[in-house]
Amino acid sequence: MAIHLFIDTNVYLKFYHFSNDDLEELSKLMVLMDNDQLELHLPEQIVNEFNRNRETKLADALKTFNQSKLSTQFPQFCKDYKEYETLKKLIKDYDREKQSLLKNLMLKIETHTLQADKIIEMLFQKANYVSTTPELVEKGRLRYDIGNPPGKNKSYGDAINWECLLENVENNNDLYFIADDKDYFSELDNTNFNTFLAREWKRKKFSEIKFYKTLSDFFKDIFPEIKLATELEKDILISKLIESGNFYSSRQLLQKLSKFESFSTEQANQYVSASLNNSQILWISEDEDINEYLHDFVEKNKDKINVELLNEFYRTVPNLKIPVPPPPPF
Repeated sequence: MAIHLFIDTNVYLKFYHFSNDDLEELSKLMVLMDNDQLELHLPEQIVNEFNRNRETKLADALKTFNQSKLSTQFPQFCKDYKEYETLKKLIKDYDREKQSLLKNLMLKIETHTLQADKIIEMLFQKANYVSTTPELVEKGRLRYDIGNPPGKNKSYGDAINWECLLENVENNNDLYFIADDKDYFSELDNTNFNTFLAREWKRKKFSEIKFYKTLSDFFKDIFPEIKLATELEKDILISKLIESGNFYSSRQLLQKLSKFESFSTEQANQYVSASLNNSQILWISEDEDINEYLHDFVEKNKDKINVELLNEFYRTVPNLKIPVPPPPPF
């Protein structure tokens, strides 16, 4: 079952400012979505807020970056030492490289081609987009006017987002909710979700809100061992291979896995075990393309594969590239 996820605007915008989250976290989201492991719910209001505030965040980050300067002043008594000349040169190099970086950044910013731009655009394109209808706006306005969270400063945006989620996320599905906005925090403990909203969700949707403040916290909880998007993708594909129920999906999965150069010991053994124990792989193991995928994988990873498993593979799946010797004459 796919994970249902909502990400608040401020989480996306952190990738345009100073943040502990890495772009790799966004890449991992993309892997999950590409493999139907995650459904990202994206209200139109989030897209509008993101587009309105992207430049503001970038401008503030660039201002802070520009203000960081290396001191060019040295006490007079430093000038007799060789390190003084070295430092002067390094400061000049720093200033030159910084100006070059800023020039490149401005071009990427103006053309919306920062790496964050590219990944977020792909996420938005693949997400479950929820249009802001007049009915949802009215529900959000009423919600705010009667004093129900979320919302602040005469802004209905958060209320509209919440109403979008109530209307569009299917019942009986927990919602993983990532936001760093006090409108969603518990008044007693800001690491917990707002109690009113949590109770409302449970009453109306028959499920729970799983709350996180950062993407990294989300991944630490759900996929604690996964550090890189590529590792996550390999794990997902191998899990699918183990459970593959037909020849077509087996062929597709083996083809996708063939693009990776390296695998962990656990991944390598799971792959070979699947090739022997899943009939939807084994029964086509003598097809030319499948045979090549399997034997290429084993040759690249044989040092990681359990010896008994490796021997069983060689006995069970003959390599079509190695001709079978003719029987001895009588």
